Amino acid sequence: MKTTWNKKTNLVHSGNRRSQFNEVSEAIFLTQSFVYETAEDAEKRFASDVPNDDFIYTRYGNPTIAMFEDKIAAIEGAEAAFATASGMAAVNGALMSMLSAGDHVVAARALFGSCLYILENILPSFGVRVTFVDGTDINQWKKSISQETKVVFFESISNPTLEVIDIKAVADIAKSVDALTVVDNVFTTPIFSNALSLGADVVVYSATKHIDGQGRTLGGVILGSEDYIRNTVEPFMKHTGGSMSPFTGWVLLKGLETLDLRVQAQSDSALEIAKSLIGHESISSVRYPGLETHPQYDLCREQMEKGGTVIAFELLGGKEAAFSLMNSLEIVLISNNLGDAKSIITHPATTTHQRLSADRRQQLGITQGLLRLSVGLEDSKDLIKDLSSALGNLVR
Repeated sequence: MKTTWNKKTNLVHSGNRRSQFNEVSEAIFLTQSFVYETAEDAEKRFASDVPNDDFIYTRYGNPTIAMFEDKIAAIEGAEAAFATASGMAAVNGALMSMLSAGDHVVAARALFGSCLYILENILPSFGVRVTFVDGTDINQWKKSISQETKVVFFESISNPTLEVIDIKAVADIAKSVDALTVVDNVFTTPIFSNALSLGADVVVYSATKHIDGQGRTLGGVILGSEDYIRNTVEPFMKHTGGSMSPFTGWVLLKGLETLDLRVQAQSDSALEIAKSLIGHESISSVRYPGLETHPQYDLCREQMEKGGTVIAFELLGGKEAAFSLMNSLEIVLISNNLGDAKSIITHPATTTHQRLSADRRQQLGITQGLLRLSVGLEDSKDLIKDLSSALGNLVR
Protein backbone atom coordinates (compact mmCIF):
# COMPACT_ATOMS: atom_id res chain seq x y z
CA MET A 1 0.00 0.00 0.00
CA LYS A 2 1.45 3.37 -1.05
CA THR A 3 2.23 5.87 1.68
CA THR A 4 0.19 9.06 1.50
CA TRP A 5 2.52 11.99 0.88
CA ASN A 6 2.04 15.70 1.36
CA LYS A 7 2.08 18.03 -1.65
CA LYS A 8 5.73 19.08 -1.33
CA THR A 9 6.89 15.46 -1.32
CA ASN A 10 4.64 14.59 -4.25
CA LEU A 11 6.19 17.45 -6.22
CA VAL A 12 9.59 15.78 -5.93
CA HIS A 13 8.90 12.04 -5.86
CA SER A 14 5.45 11.06 -7.15
CA GLY A 15 5.05 9.53 -10.59
CA ASN A 16 8.76 8.84 -11.11
CA ARG A 17 9.70 5.85 -13.29
CA ARG A 18 13.34 4.81 -13.44
CA SER A 19 14.85 2.95 -16.34
CA GLN A 20 17.24 0.02 -15.96
CA PHE A 21 20.00 2.56 -15.32
CA ASN A 22 18.37 3.87 -12.09
CA GLU A 23 18.93 7.54 -12.92
CA VAL A 24 18.19 10.21 -10.28
CA SER A 25 16.73 12.78 -12.68
CA GLU A 26 13.85 11.59 -14.84
CA ALA A 27 14.87 10.40 -18.30
CA ILE A 28 13.76 12.08 -21.53
CA PHE A 29 12.38 9.53 -23.98
CA LEU A 30 12.72 11.50 -27.20
CA THR A 31 11.12 9.03 -29.54
CA GLN A 32 8.06 8.99 -31.78
CA SER A 33 7.37 5.27 -31.54
CA PHE A 34 8.43 2.08 -29.79
CA VAL A 35 9.80 -1.32 -30.86
CA TYR A 36 8.00 -4.65 -30.36
CA GLU A 37 9.71 -8.01 -29.83
CA THR A 38 7.28 -9.76 -32.16
CA ALA A 39 4.40 -9.03 -34.50
CA GLU A 40 2.13 -10.67 -31.94
CA ASP A 41 3.39 -8.23 -29.29
CA ALA A 42 2.56 -5.28 -31.57
CA GLU A 43 -0.92 -6.65 -32.16
CA LYS A 44 -1.47 -7.11 -28.42
CA ARG A 45 -0.36 -3.58 -27.55
CA PHE A 46 -2.59 -1.95 -30.16
CA ALA A 47 -5.56 -4.04 -29.04
CA SER A 48 -5.20 -3.11 -25.37
CA ASP A 49 -7.40 -0.36 -23.93
CA VAL A 50 -5.77 -0.57 -20.50
CA PRO A 51 -3.19 2.17 -19.72
CA ASN A 52 0.17 0.63 -18.86
CA ASP A 53 3.85 0.96 -19.62
CA ASP A 54 3.56 -0.75 -23.01
CA PHE A 55 3.76 2.43 -25.09
CA ILE A 56 3.15 2.37 -28.84
CA TYR A 57 3.37 5.96 -30.12
CA THR A 58 4.25 9.20 -28.37
CA ARG A 59 1.07 10.94 -29.52
CA TYR A 60 -0.74 8.22 -27.55
CA GLY A 61 1.62 8.11 -24.58
CA ASN A 62 5.28 8.32 -23.60
CA PRO A 63 7.21 7.42 -20.41
CA THR A 64 8.39 10.99 -19.77
CA ILE A 65 4.95 12.50 -20.37
CA ALA A 66 3.36 9.77 -18.23
CA MET A 67 5.62 10.78 -15.33
CA PHE A 68 4.46 14.38 -15.64
CA GLU A 69 0.81 13.29 -15.80
CA ASP A 70 1.11 11.01 -12.79
CA LYS A 71 2.95 13.61 -10.74
CA ILE A 72 0.53 16.47 -11.34
CA ALA A 73 -2.45 14.16 -10.78
CA ALA A 74 -1.01 13.26 -7.38
CA ILE A 75 -0.49 16.94 -6.55
CA GLU A 76 -3.99 17.92 -7.63
CA GLY A 77 -5.69 14.94 -6.02
CA ALA A 78 -7.06 13.78 -9.38
CA GLU A 79 -7.49 10.20 -10.55
CA ALA A 80 -5.83 10.88 -13.89
CA ALA A 81 -4.39 13.54 -16.18
CA PHE A 82 -3.70 14.09 -19.87
CA ALA A 83 -0.83 16.39 -20.87
CA THR A 84 -1.37 18.73 -23.84
CA ALA A 85 0.71 20.84 -26.20
CA SER A 86 -0.39 24.13 -24.60
CA GLY A 87 -2.79 25.59 -22.07
CA MET A 88 -5.29 26.40 -24.80
CA ALA A 89 -5.06 22.83 -26.11
CA ALA A 90 -6.11 21.78 -22.59
CA VAL A 91 -9.08 24.17 -22.51
CA ASN A 92 -10.17 23.25 -26.02
CA GLY A 93 -9.67 19.52 -25.46
CA ALA A 94 -11.52 19.50 -22.15
CA LEU A 95 -14.55 21.21 -23.68
CA MET A 96 -14.64 19.86 -27.23
CA SER A 97 -14.18 16.25 -26.13
CA MET A 98 -17.38 16.31 -24.07
CA LEU A 99 -19.66 18.60 -26.11
CA SER A 100 -21.88 17.95 -29.14
CA ALA A 101 -24.25 20.02 -31.26
CA GLY A 102 -27.25 21.06 -29.21
CA ASP A 103 -25.43 21.02 -25.85
CA HIS A 104 -25.57 24.04 -23.56
CA VAL A 105 -22.64 25.66 -21.73
CA VAL A 106 -22.80 28.33 -19.04
CA ALA A 107 -19.58 30.29 -18.60
CA ALA A 108 -18.27 33.25 -16.68
CA ARG A 109 -17.84 36.21 -19.01
CA ALA A 110 -14.53 37.33 -17.46
CA LEU A 111 -12.07 35.04 -19.24
CA PHE A 112 -8.73 35.06 -21.04
CA GLY A 113 -9.10 36.23 -24.63
CA SER A 114 -8.43 32.82 -26.24
CA CYS A 115 -10.90 31.11 -23.87
CA LEU A 116 -13.50 33.65 -24.94
CA TYR A 117 -12.73 32.88 -28.58
CA ILE A 118 -13.44 29.17 -28.04
CA LEU A 119 -16.71 29.92 -26.28
CA GLU A 120 -17.89 32.75 -28.53
CA ASN A 121 -16.71 31.48 -31.91
CA ILE A 122 -15.62 27.86 -32.06
CA LEU A 123 -18.23 26.10 -29.92
CA PRO A 124 -21.22 27.96 -31.44
CA SER A 125 -19.96 27.11 -34.94
CA PHE A 126 -20.47 23.43 -34.01
CA GLY A 127 -23.97 24.04 -32.67
CA VAL A 128 -23.16 24.42 -28.97
CA ARG A 129 -25.16 27.11 -27.17
CA VAL A 130 -23.21 29.28 -24.73
CA THR A 131 -24.61 31.57 -22.05
CA PHE A 132 -22.34 34.06 -20.29
CA VAL A 133 -22.86 35.25 -16.71
CA ASP A 134 -21.18 37.47 -14.16
CA GLY A 135 -19.09 34.78 -12.48
CA THR A 136 -19.23 36.40 -9.06
CA ASP A 137 -23.06 36.54 -9.06
CA ILE A 138 -24.40 33.20 -7.82
CA ASN A 139 -27.95 34.19 -8.74
CA GLN A 140 -26.95 34.55 -12.38
CA TRP A 141 -25.51 31.02 -12.31
CA LYS A 142 -28.75 29.73 -10.77
CA LYS A 143 -30.90 31.44 -13.41
CA SER A 144 -28.75 30.33 -16.37
CA ILE A 145 -27.97 26.71 -15.47
CA SER A 146 -30.84 24.43 -16.48
CA GLN A 147 -31.61 20.78 -17.16
CA GLU A 148 -30.24 21.37 -20.67
CA THR A 149 -26.84 22.50 -19.40
CA LYS A 150 -24.02 20.04 -20.05
CA VAL A 151 -21.01 22.02 -18.81
CA VAL A 152 -20.19 25.09 -16.72
CA PHE A 153 -16.83 26.76 -17.27
CA PHE A 154 -14.92 29.50 -15.46
CA GLU A 155 -11.50 30.63 -14.31
CA SER A 156 -11.11 30.24 -10.55
CA ILE A 157 -9.47 33.68 -10.66
CA SER A 158 -10.31 35.61 -13.79
CA ASN A 159 -7.77 37.01 -16.22
CA PRO A 160 -6.98 39.91 -15.97
CA THR A 161 -9.43 41.46 -13.50
CA LEU A 162 -8.80 38.90 -10.72
CA GLU A 163 -12.39 38.09 -9.81
CA VAL A 164 -12.56 35.05 -7.51
CA ILE A 165 -15.32 32.56 -8.34
CA ASP A 166 -17.02 30.51 -5.60
CA ILE A 167 -16.13 27.05 -6.89
CA LYS A 168 -18.24 25.09 -4.42
CA ALA A 169 -21.36 27.22 -4.92
CA VAL A 170 -21.21 26.99 -8.73
CA ALA A 171 -20.31 23.28 -8.70
CA ASP A 172 -23.26 22.54 -6.39
CA ILE A 173 -25.65 24.27 -8.82
CA ALA A 174 -24.15 22.35 -11.74
CA LYS A 175 -24.41 19.03 -9.92
CA SER A 176 -28.12 19.63 -9.26
CA VAL A 177 -28.75 19.24 -13.02
CA ASP A 178 -25.94 16.68 -13.65
CA ALA A 179 -23.79 19.26 -15.46
CA LEU A 180 -19.99 19.02 -15.27
CA THR A 181 -17.91 21.83 -13.77
CA VAL A 182 -14.70 22.67 -15.67
CA VAL A 183 -12.31 25.06 -13.91
CA ASP A 184 -9.35 26.86 -15.49
CA ASN A 185 -7.06 27.05 -12.48
CA VAL A 186 -4.01 28.81 -13.89
CA PHE A 187 -3.96 31.79 -11.52
CA THR A 188 -4.63 29.59 -8.50
CA THR A 189 -1.73 27.22 -9.34
CA PRO A 190 -1.61 23.55 -8.29
CA ILE A 191 -0.12 24.68 -4.96
CA PHE A 192 -3.12 26.70 -3.81
CA SER A 193 -5.76 24.66 -5.65
CA ASN A 194 -8.66 22.95 -3.89
CA ALA A 195 -10.92 22.92 -6.95
CA LEU A 196 -11.59 19.17 -7.10
CA SER A 197 -12.26 18.90 -3.37
CA LEU A 198 -14.65 21.86 -3.69
CA GLY A 199 -16.70 20.03 -6.32
CA ALA A 200 -15.08 20.71 -9.68
CA ASP A 201 -15.16 17.73 -12.05
CA VAL A 202 -12.37 18.84 -14.38
CA VAL A 203 -9.38 21.14 -13.83
CA VAL A 204 -7.21 22.55 -16.60
CA TYR A 205 -3.87 24.33 -16.38
CA SER A 206 -1.65 26.21 -18.73
CA ALA A 207 1.61 24.59 -17.65
CA THR A 208 3.31 27.35 -19.66
CA LYS A 209 2.74 29.56 -16.62
CA HIS A 210 3.76 28.64 -13.07
CA ILE A 211 4.44 24.94 -13.69
CA ASP A 212 7.25 25.75 -16.11
CA GLY A 213 7.75 29.09 -14.42
CA GLN A 214 10.86 30.03 -16.34
CA GLY A 215 9.65 31.03 -19.80
CA ARG A 216 10.97 27.94 -21.57
CA THR A 217 8.12 25.99 -23.08
CA LEU A 218 4.41 25.68 -23.84
CA GLY A 219 2.30 23.01 -22.18
CA GLY A 220 -1.04 22.23 -20.60
CA VAL A 221 -2.84 19.52 -18.68
CA ILE A 222 -6.40 18.27 -18.15
CA LEU A 223 -7.21 16.56 -14.84
CA GLY A 224 -10.28 14.62 -13.75
CA SER A 225 -11.67 11.15 -13.13
CA GLU A 226 -10.05 8.08 -14.65
CA ASP A 227 -13.17 7.47 -16.73
CA TYR A 228 -13.29 11.02 -18.10
CA ILE A 229 -9.58 11.19 -18.94
CA ARG A 230 -9.33 7.70 -20.46
CA ASN A 231 -12.65 7.50 -22.28
CA THR A 232 -13.45 11.11 -23.20
CA VAL A 233 -10.30 13.24 -23.30
CA GLU A 234 -7.69 10.70 -24.38
CA PRO A 235 -9.43 9.48 -27.59
CA PHE A 236 -10.12 13.07 -28.63
CA MET A 237 -6.59 14.31 -27.95
CA LYS A 238 -4.90 11.25 -29.45
CA HIS A 239 -6.67 11.63 -32.75
CA THR A 240 -6.62 15.43 -32.99
CA GLY A 241 -2.93 15.71 -32.16
CA GLY A 242 -2.86 18.08 -29.19
CA SER A 243 -0.57 15.94 -27.05
CA MET A 244 2.60 17.10 -25.30
CA SER A 245 6.15 16.50 -26.54
CA PRO A 246 8.52 14.40 -24.40
CA PHE A 247 11.03 17.22 -24.03
CA THR A 248 8.28 19.55 -22.79
CA GLY A 249 7.17 16.86 -20.35
CA TRP A 250 10.70 16.65 -18.95
CA VAL A 251 11.02 20.44 -18.60
CA LEU A 252 7.71 20.55 -16.75
CA LEU A 253 8.75 17.69 -14.46
CA LYS A 254 11.75 19.78 -13.43
CA GLY A 255 9.47 22.79 -12.97
CA LEU A 256 7.18 20.87 -10.61
CA GLU A 257 10.05 20.12 -8.23
CA THR A 258 10.42 23.80 -7.34
CA LEU A 259 6.82 24.91 -7.89
CA ASP A 260 5.90 25.26 -4.21
CA LEU A 261 9.04 27.25 -3.38
CA ARG A 262 8.46 29.60 -6.31
CA VAL A 263 4.77 30.38 -6.01
CA GLN A 264 4.89 30.75 -2.24
CA ALA A 265 7.68 33.33 -2.58
CA GLN A 266 5.98 35.06 -5.52
CA SER A 267 2.68 35.29 -3.66
CA ASP A 268 4.36 36.76 -0.59
CA SER A 269 6.08 39.38 -2.76
CA ALA A 270 2.85 40.11 -4.63
CA LEU A 271 1.10 40.96 -1.36
CA GLU A 272 3.91 43.33 -0.37
CA ILE A 273 3.86 45.03 -3.77
CA ALA A 274 0.07 45.32 -3.85
CA LYS A 275 0.11 47.02 -0.45
CA SER A 276 2.81 49.43 -1.65
CA LEU A 277 0.66 50.53 -4.60
CA ILE A 278 -2.40 51.43 -2.52
CA GLY A 279 -3.01 55.15 -2.22
CA HIS A 280 -0.63 56.32 -4.94
CA GLU A 281 -1.97 59.47 -6.57
CA SER A 282 -1.70 58.02 -10.09
CA ILE A 283 -3.51 54.77 -9.27
CA SER A 284 -7.30 54.61 -9.07
CA SER A 285 -7.54 50.98 -7.87
CA VAL A 286 -5.42 48.00 -6.88
CA ARG A 287 -6.87 44.51 -7.33
CA TYR A 288 -5.24 41.61 -5.55
CA PRO A 289 -7.16 38.70 -3.98
CA GLY A 290 -4.85 38.75 -0.96
CA LEU A 291 -5.85 42.31 -0.01
CA GLU A 292 -8.66 42.77 2.48
CA THR A 293 -10.10 45.39 0.11
CA HIS A 294 -10.70 42.76 -2.58
CA PRO A 295 -14.45 42.01 -2.93
CA GLN A 296 -13.85 38.26 -2.63
CA TYR A 297 -11.07 38.39 -0.03
CA ASP A 298 -12.79 35.97 2.39
CA LEU A 299 -13.54 33.55 -0.42
CA CYS A 300 -9.93 33.72 -1.57
CA ARG A 301 -8.69 32.89 1.91
CA GLU A 302 -11.11 29.97 2.09
CA GLN A 303 -10.34 28.55 -1.36
CA MET A 304 -6.59 29.12 -1.72
CA GLU A 305 -5.15 30.70 1.44
CA LYS A 306 -2.87 33.13 -0.42
CA GLY A 307 -3.70 35.69 -3.10
CA GLY A 308 -1.55 34.31 -5.90
CA THR A 309 1.23 35.82 -7.99
CA VAL A 310 -0.68 38.39 -10.09
CA ILE A 311 -1.75 41.98 -9.34
CA ALA A 312 -3.98 44.22 -11.43
CA PHE A 313 -3.96 47.98 -10.98
CA GLU A 314 -5.54 50.84 -12.84
CA LEU A 315 -3.88 54.14 -13.68
CA LEU A 316 -5.83 57.39 -13.82
CA GLY A 317 -4.08 58.49 -17.01
CA GLY A 318 -5.39 55.69 -19.21
CA LYS A 319 -3.34 54.17 -22.02
CA GLU A 320 -0.84 57.03 -22.15
CA ALA A 321 -0.01 56.64 -18.47
CA ALA A 322 0.05 52.84 -18.73
CA PHE A 323 2.50 52.87 -21.63
CA SER A 324 4.65 55.50 -19.94
CA LEU A 325 4.91 53.44 -16.77
CA MET A 326 5.70 50.24 -18.68
CA ASN A 327 8.42 51.96 -20.69
CA SER A 328 9.99 53.39 -17.53
CA LEU A 329 10.47 50.07 -15.76
CA GLU A 330 13.99 48.68 -15.47
CA ILE A 331 13.44 45.28 -13.85
CA VAL A 332 9.89 44.34 -14.82
CA LEU A 333 9.65 43.05 -18.38
CA ILE A 334 6.94 43.93 -20.91
CA SER A 335 5.45 40.66 -22.12
CA ASN A 336 2.15 38.78 -22.21
CA ASN A 337 3.08 35.71 -20.16
CA LEU A 338 2.61 35.27 -16.40
CA GLY A 339 3.75 32.97 -13.61
CA ASP A 340 7.39 33.41 -14.63
CA ALA A 341 10.47 33.72 -12.43
CA LYS A 342 10.88 37.16 -14.03
CA SER A 343 8.32 39.85 -13.24
CA ILE A 344 6.18 40.72 -16.25
CA ILE A 345 3.76 43.55 -16.93
CA THR A 346 0.98 43.45 -19.53
CA HIS A 347 -1.49 45.97 -20.94
CA PRO A 348 -4.49 43.67 -21.56
CA ALA A 349 -6.56 46.19 -23.57
CA THR A 350 -3.97 46.29 -26.36
CA THR A 351 -2.62 42.72 -26.13
CA THR A 352 -4.36 39.69 -24.59
CA HIS A 353 -7.88 41.18 -24.86
CA GLN A 354 -7.40 43.58 -27.78
CA ARG A 355 -9.73 41.65 -30.12
CA LEU A 356 -12.71 42.40 -27.86
CA SER A 357 -14.85 45.41 -28.67
CA ALA A 358 -14.39 48.52 -26.55
CA ASP A 359 -17.85 48.00 -25.04
CA ARG A 360 -17.02 44.40 -24.11
CA ARG A 361 -13.72 45.40 -22.52
CA GLN A 362 -15.50 48.11 -20.57
CA GLN A 363 -18.08 45.56 -19.39
CA LEU A 364 -15.29 43.30 -18.17
CA GLY A 365 -13.44 46.15 -16.45
CA ILE A 366 -10.51 46.03 -18.89
CA THR A 367 -9.88 49.75 -19.22
CA GLN A 368 -7.09 51.51 -21.07
CA GLY A 369 -5.45 52.23 -17.72
CA LEU A 370 -5.49 48.62 -16.46
CA LEU A 371 -2.17 46.82 -16.06
CA ARG A 372 -1.57 43.20 -15.09
CA LEU A 373 1.60 42.56 -13.10
CA SER A 374 2.90 39.01 -12.73
CA VAL A 375 5.31 39.03 -9.80
CA GLY A 376 8.52 37.04 -10.22
CA LEU A 377 11.31 35.91 -7.94
CA GLU A 378 13.25 39.16 -7.76
CA ASP A 379 13.70 40.89 -4.39
CA SER A 380 10.35 42.50 -3.57
CA LYS A 381 12.10 45.66 -2.38
CA ASP A 382 13.76 46.07 -5.78
CA LEU A 383 10.42 45.57 -7.54
CA ILE A 384 8.72 48.14 -5.31
CA LYS A 385 11.50 50.64 -6.06
CA ASP A 386 11.20 49.95 -9.79
CA LEU A 387 7.44 50.51 -9.76
CA SER A 388 7.73 53.54 -7.49
CA SER A 389 10.27 55.14 -9.80
CA ALA A 390 8.12 54.51 -12.87
CA LEU A 391 5.07 55.88 -11.09
CA GLY A 392 7.09 58.93 -10.05
CA ASN A 393 7.72 59.71 -13.70
CA LEU A 394 3.95 60.04 -14.24
CA VAL A 395 3.51 62.88 -11.76
CA ARG A 396 6.52 65.05 -12.57
